[in-house]
Amino acid sequence: MFILSSPSGAGKTTISHMLLAGDPEISLSVSATTRPIRPGEVDGQDYHFVTQAEFDRMVEADELYEWARVFDHCYGTPKAEIRAGLRAGRDFLFDIDWQGTQQLFQKDQQDVVRVFILPPSLEELQRRLIARAQDSSEVIESRMERARAEISHWDGYDYVVVNDDVDACFAKVSQILAAERMKRARQTGLIGFVRELMR
Repeated sequence: MFILSSPSGAGKTTISHMLLAGDPEISLSVSATTRPIRPGEVDGQDYHFVTQAEFDRMVEADELYEWARVFDHCYGTPKAEIRAGLRAGRDFLFDIDWQGTQQLFQKDQQDVVRVFILPPSLEELQRRLIARAQDSSEVIESRMERARAEISHWDGYDYVVVNDDVDACFAKVSQILAAERMKRARQTGLIGFVRELMR
């Protein structure tokens, strides 16, 4: 379970898209949510859209790795699909915040790799948010406040990468993923291979 976290505007979504496009062995973790489906979204691909009652049942039955209420809706990571994929040797990319990262790590430490992406400066982060031209100045200011709070949790991650150049940042994140895959405990089928080798 490969987690990328960053404050809004630091490049996490861009790096995530690059990873997913260039690596067939990793899939995006699809969250369950109680928010309504938006035009163009596909149930089961963008999110698993569920009712509040169904979400509450999933929480009660401990079927979620992590979950949170964001504004008026709930979001969470269903366990079953992830566990089945991990057993089959698949990797999953998580685009979650530090609170979701903590919850995921507490439930399944050995399968979790935590990467935090930092902007080169807060000034550059603000410039990127303004350049996106998606938000009002009030929303940008609140994103900057939230960014400062999120950055304060950088030390809860295994790796920290500064995104001052998107291609260099992507290369570093790819190297982290490759190295983590080479860990003995994560190589499925290795025991059988070595036993066969020793015959």
